[in-house]
Amino acid sequence: MPSIIKYYVKTIDFISLKTGRATMYLVFVMMFILILSFVTRNIINIPLIWIIEMAQFVMTGYYLLGGGYSMLTDDHVRMDLIYSKLKDKTKALLDSLTSVFLIFYLVVLLIGSISSLTYTLETNQRLFTAWAPYVWPIKSIMTFGILLMLLQSIAIFFKDIAKVLNREI
Repeated sequence: MPSIIKYYVKTIDFISLKTGRATMYLVFVMMFILILSFVTRNIINIPLIWIIEMAQFVMTGYYLLGGGYSMLTDDHVRMDLIYSKLKDKTKALLDSLTSVFLIFYLVVLLIGSISSLTYTLETNQRLFTAWAPYVWPIKSIMTFGILLMLLQSIAIFFKDIAKVLNREI
């Protein structure tokens, strides 16, 4: 494989790995928020209006930022009726074919998320709730997470092609 592709794959793998490992800690942030919600609502009887939405935002960030990492570590869900019985080269060939559809889907998703983020920034959009938080932080995280998944999908596509051609990355 050309050195530029090797460099691309290694760089994206590194970014996905570091982002995924940092994102893992968002579970503890979400747990803290939910425990705080329980304490303020049930023990000291002072319910906070922002707490559930904040937990939803953290969970959304966790889900979207962890996508590239789960693709890198091959921890995503796969229908495995026939796939597990195939040889590695055949798996790589099938994965490279289906990656084209995944990349197309992620490009469309990225275009939509950029459009949504642009609209949010132009209109200073807020949620229609009592807390009324700004929406741009979560939409920025959404756009970055989708971009990272797209870049990781392309890197995995290159790895699969290299495996089919008996080349090393």
